[in-house]
Amino acid sequence: MKDNITLIGMPASGKSTIGVMLAKYMGKNFLDTDIYIQNLMGDSLSNLIKQKGLVEFCKIEDQTISSIMVKNTLIATGGSVVYGVNAMKNLKLFGTIVYLYSDFEPIKQRISSLEKRGVVHRPDQSLKDLYEERKLLYENWTDYTIDTNGKTPEAVAFEIMDIFP
Repeated sequence: MKDNITLIGMPASGKSTIGVMLAKYMGKNFLDTDIYIQNLMGDSLSNLIKQKGLVEFCKIEDQTISSIMVKNTLIATGGSVVYGVNAMKNLKLFGTIVYLYSDFEPIKQRISSLEKRGVVHRPDQSLKDLYEERKLLYENWTDYTIDTNGKTPEAVAFEIMDIFP
């Protein structure tokens, strides 16, 4: 049964904030995959990315999320989850994928440092380049796209709830 709802989108698009609200409103469990990985690995995302490197971190993320087996759960993912084909297939198999779309400017305003935030990116990659690259991946995997621009997290949560009677 596909009773999970998975939120994907850029870092700072509101996945965790909206996810907690949705889980509460809908009576679902809540899982933040970034926190799950940090607890499993015993370190922050930014340190893991520095120590392991981008490729190895993405492998860890893909393996970890592809092994998650939960029911009736609202899952907020890290923005880089879409690089992991196995992870995305697992999330799609057991749930519905919702892409929280945000224009670039609000994301740029919310992210002061890619490194401190623990955002997976190549050293030569700007936030704008990362945004454009991931936007296509999010669009590829999503079942529903919710435009978050100019909306409060609560308004976005209610809009998502309208999809799931």
